[in-house]
Amino acid sequence: MADSYNFDDQAPVDMAVDTDFVNSVVAETAPDVPPPPGAAVVFGPALDSARAFAGMLATRGVERGLIGPHEVPRLWDRHLLNCAVVADLIDSECRTLADIGSGAGLPGLVLAMVRPDLSVTLLEPMERRCRFLSECIAELGLANTSVLRGRAEETVLRADVATARAVAPLDRLAEMAVRVVRPGGMVLAIKGRTAADELRKARPVLRRIGARGAEVVRVGEGKVDPATTVVRFFAR
Repeated sequence: MADSYNFDDQAPVDMAVDTDFVNSVVAETAPDVPPPPGAAVVFGPALDSARAFAGMLATRGVERGLIGPHEVPRLWDRHLLNCAVVADLIDSECRTLADIGSGAGLPGLVLAMVRPDLSVTLLEPMERRCRFLSECIAELGLANTSVLRGRAEETVLRADVATARAVAPLDRLAEMAVRVVRPGGMVLAIKGRTAADELRKARPVLRRIGARGAEVVRVGEGKVDPATTVVRFFAR
């Protein structure tokens, strides 16, 4: 039986972090992973938090297999900035966001930094990843963010927005995503060069589940290079 998780009924955000995870924080000195000049424009007042998160990814993220060591030199351009500009697609009226298969916190943790007005749930099935995410939330002081261990297929959320990055092909992801958004909720799937092809292949599934407005959009033009490619659609 699927678990039901309603944002209106969730515990206060300052109670969201599992202390069992937080107690296992690894004491370490994070390396300095300097941001590129354009990062200040994208992150604004969240830049210090983003810089701290980059250090966490470059150390324990690599040690725990969440980020490949070859990704460290391009953490900002390929990962942090790539995710942060997705916030431009989220209306100010949106209040809740569910990040499917959050993994290393991309894009969920990044969006929680740049949009502190959002209540963000990081949905992740693997315990070791949940542990990492909870450590990051505690150390970054992200009171608007919580971790929920589980799979999208088995958990029913009612978020305004669902995000996903490198989780599954769009035809599979679409069926997961509509389970975690409210009726009319928006799904933002970060994709690369395969976006248009994945959307074409997913059209039958999108029609079957009643999704509307499916399109490929590029966000962050003039802020990041290359711009981030996203497949956006809305649940019925």
